[in-house]
Amino acid sequence: MRNLYWLTEAQMECLRPYFPKSRGRARVDDRRVLSGIIFINRNGLRWCDAPSEYGPPKTLYNRWKRWSDMGIFAQILMGLAEQAPDNKTISIPSHRNCVSTAGQWTPPTSKHIVRPPACG
Repeated sequence: MRNLYWLTEAQMECLRPYFPKSRGRARVDDRRVLSGIIFINRNGLRWCDAPSEYGPPKTLYNRWKRWSDMGIFAQILMGLAEQAPDNKTISIPSHRNCVSTAGQWTPPTSKHIVRPPACG
């Protein structure tokens, strides 16, 4: 079994308001593509090394490039930061900075990490 990263449906609901409107053809699955982009960036991989479960590497790159040029990712991060108690800090937890105890996930305890309130 591969250790892939997948955004949850709750996380997608928080992100969807920032997505640009689709023009013409319907976009491929946003959850699959964004999860792939996050996986690539978190693991420092080349686009061509993306696991096939995320779709074609060209699709991942094209979405990342197009949305980066449009400022979509910056808007997402700024929007999430506005939800944080200090209006400037966000935390994107990953399995690399979290502690696992008997198979249960425990969030990091660093005082420098501020978790935004739950969306919704």
